[in-house]
Amino acid sequence: RPPLHEASLHTDFVLLTHDHGDHTCTESIARIAAAYPDVQIVGPAESIQRVRDAGITAAATTIAAGDVASLSTMTAHAVYAKPPEGLPSDDIAPPDVTHLGYVVEASGVRVYISGDPVNTFAEHEALLAPVRDLEPDIGLLTNHPSEGEFPFFAGSAKMASALGLKAAVPAHYACFVARNYDPQEWAATLVEIEPIIIPYNQSTVYLPR
Repeated sequence: RPPLHEASLHTDFVLLTHDHGDHTCTESIARIAAAYPDVQIVGPAESIQRVRDAGITAAATTIAAGDVASLSTMTAHAVYAKPPEGLPSDDIAPPDVTHLGYVVEASGVRVYISGDPVNTFAEHEALLAPVRDLEPDIGLLTNHPSEGEFPFFAGSAKMASALGLKAAVPAHYACFVARNYDPQEWAATLVEIEPIIIPYNQSTVYLPR
């Protein structure tokens, strides 16, 4: 399948997790804003500044960890994906930009969007608790089998269990040719959590069991 054109999906809101090109893609955001001028953008300060520097004038809101954004009938709670001070105990330096995740409540379902979580996220209660306290049902989890910027498969599975997720979706696969991975291998590490693997350029509907 060819890449999805942004204008093909009606977009009301864009949630940005951090100011990296694959998460704050101004080319994509510009096409969305051109097709849907009423779109509202929410993200950390660096991402919003990048959007403005690109000449995109759509409504934009800066958000920080601990903040809550109202998205019409939905609510987005911002949490840290990477702590701003890094994790010195794990020899992990502070991130270059603010890294957020979100728990979005929509029609009674709570969806955790991990952003790019720190590799040892599952080992730190200070990172887990704010997410777990929001009681997410399903998580979209960035992971990789060998790249230490994100949780490895085992760490991702531990993270899903520690958060009490009912279902989990792998992220960051099929988006970089040289950094792809087999999502079935990731799914095999989950314990009593439903894996949901969304095929490339397709979608799914999640209903909690």
